[in-house]
Amino acid sequence: MPSYLETATEIAREAGALLSNYFERGIGFDLKGDYDLVTEADRLSEKLVVERLRSHFPAHSVLGEEGGLREQRSEYCWYVDPLDGTTNFAHGYPAFNVTLGLERSGEMIAGVIFDPIRQELFSAELGGGAYLNGRRVHASKVAALESALLATGFPSRKRHENVNVHFFHQVSMVTHGIRRSGSAAIDLAYVACGRLEGFWEFGLNPWDMAAGLLICAEAGGRSSDMKGAPADLRGPHIAVSNSLIHDELISLFGDVFAGRYRFPMPPIYPA
Repeated sequence: MPSYLETATEIAREAGALLSNYFERGIGFDLKGDYDLVTEADRLSEKLVVERLRSHFPAHSVLGEEGGLREQRSEYCWYVDPLDGTTNFAHGYPAFNVTLGLERSGEMIAGVIFDPIRQELFSAELGGGAYLNGRRVHASKVAALESALLATGFPSRKRHENVNVHFFHQVSMVTHGIRRSGSAAIDLAYVACGRLEGFWEFGLNPWDMAAGLLICAEAGGRSSDMKGAPADLRGPHIAVSNSLIHDELISLFGDVFAGRYRFPMPPIYPA
């Protein structure tokens, strides 16, 4: 019988192939709410993933972003994003993925993130290490924040109310830079394989980060909330790093939360 990870990998690759087909054709988008973009491919990928999971694991709960994902009373829960990076996808920007994470009794035990454009599949099982296309990966060895490359994201709606711009400014002043891919799962995968030293964001959903947090942990990374408390899939914010810069990053965040800016925000019109 295939393992949970093997089954999740098979499903992610199948959904990724579907997304790639639609991406190559180029499709429009609909508005969901005021700003979120939902594509036909998004809906079909969700349908495929949910049907496959229910076929293999009919007693498991399945939770995710779009309609049709239902929670059942089970010690096992799949967190699913059938198209992470919807806005990128809808605009033809090649940064999106399928992500599935499995939780058992509150503990993540398996996760996959599949980028169909680059054909990169990141995966992990609890206690088994993290892998990229079957090759073991590890978080980077960069030990100082000043030498680190990080990533973050911003919400698609009510962006003007989001405080992350203050954190973005402070972190950008003391690091090699900040990237914004538009996909939290890809950012987490890149921390796991050493392409990034850290990632933080406000307001993520559990399915955005469930698989990625496990993959990062199995790669030797460290996660918490932005104040240093244990990471919570349903918490208001998340911080993930290669572990070596984590304390320094949390210290910087603490200053920003307290209103102690190490680098004043520049004026709109310099004198």
